[in-house]
Amino acid sequence: MSGDTGSRGPVAVVGAGPVGLTAALVLARTGVPVTLLESRDALATESRASTFHPSTLDLLDELGVAAALRRQGRTVDRVHWRDLDGVVHAELDYSLLAGHTGHPYRLHVEQARLTPLLLAELAATGLADIRFGTTVTGAEDAGDGVRLRTEDGAGRITVTRHPYVLAADGSRSRLRELAGLPGTAEEYPDYALRVVTETPLDELVPGLAALSYVRDRRGSFSALGMPDHWRLIFRIPRGTDRDAVLAPDAVRARVEQALPGAAGRAVRIADAHTYRLARFLLPRYRAGRVLFAGDAAHLTSTAGGLNMNCGIHDAVETGRALAAVLRGDGAGEAVLDAALERRRSVVETAVIPRSEARTAGLDSAAELPARLASLRRTAEDPRAATDYLFTASLLDVAPRPLKGEAHADLVSQAHR
Repeated sequence: MSGDTGSRGPVAVVGAGPVGLTAALVLARTGVPVTLLESRDALATESRASTFHPSTLDLLDELGVAAALRRQGRTVDRVHWRDLDGVVHAELDYSLLAGHTGHPYRLHVEQARLTPLLLAELAATGLADIRFGTTVTGAEDAGDGVRLRTEDGAGRITVTRHPYVLAADGSRSRLRELAGLPGTAEEYPDYALRVVTETPLDELVPGLAALSYVRDRRGSFSALGMPDHWRLIFRIPRGTDRDAVLAPDAVRARVEQALPGAAGRAVRIADAHTYRLARFLLPRYRAGRVLFAGDAAHLTSTAGGLNMNCGIHDAVETGRALAAVLRGDGAGEAVLDAALERRRSVVETAVIPRSEARTAGLDSAAELPARLASLRRTAEDPRAATDYLFTASLLDVAPRPLKGEAHADLVSQAHR
């Protein structure tokens, strides 16, 4: 493909979440003009994903936002598996990853803290036309490009032409629907209950790590320490009445059972809500010149926060490949296809299996002792512990941070 492809118009990126903003920034930093389209009137602020793994932080550092994000988050340097009596069965220290990553820790911070940082960097490139309150209503293959039909909040309709469109418009992707691609997710046997408390649980529960997996035949859950609150995440069997689960007395009773050392009503419950857990994987990540990334392409169990991290990895790898094609630096369509297939393969062979393995057998009293024994053996073996954290952090399947001249070129673009 010749280098004048980009002259037919900017690449359209649909969706201003972490995935869309990352992809748009990767493209703009390499000199590719972008049009960012978001149906909302502003960036989303609701509570969503909140875990950033070392592999993702390495890539965000490359884009110049990791340090600012870390200042707003809670650095997590260890992970515990413990029971309801407070016995720690296994502990893994993220310092084992030193030398494998520039960020040997996990960061707990709302994704809504990342998106403004990415947006500011994107605007600073001078190569982005950012349009909020703009909904994609049509996409037509134009042979060597895509004609997008959009409508703004005032009902004005616009038709624009783009060499490529990157769909990062979430699990209910309109572009996926317009392309005629399947979009039905398979729900897991459980859904999630998330309880939020501003009570500092690590002051009430002795030794509670900011990343604690409570595994007990009497009840299992995850506890995540955020900068200004804690999240307790429980798995609820599908079919259980959600109204009953969310009744204040029921939530209180569940929390008291989960935190027997927390002095009962000393825990102030700020919020409790449920969300579904499902898996989904597109059979292919492109339809002509429309490309898919993030939730528009895949969903997994939320265990470990892998889906959003993988989506940011999608954005980086796809953005790099697309930029290479559009610059005409010798990269043809095969480079883009290979990147898209690699991203899909990562989800199929690594992300979904690893995510599902986090919660497999939790409800089985027979399996739990063996699983805890296996975790203890892993924690006692430094090599096994390193391997566990390496794969749990997706360091083996993430795009590599750019080095040398490639990184220098990116930095140069950022400061022009």
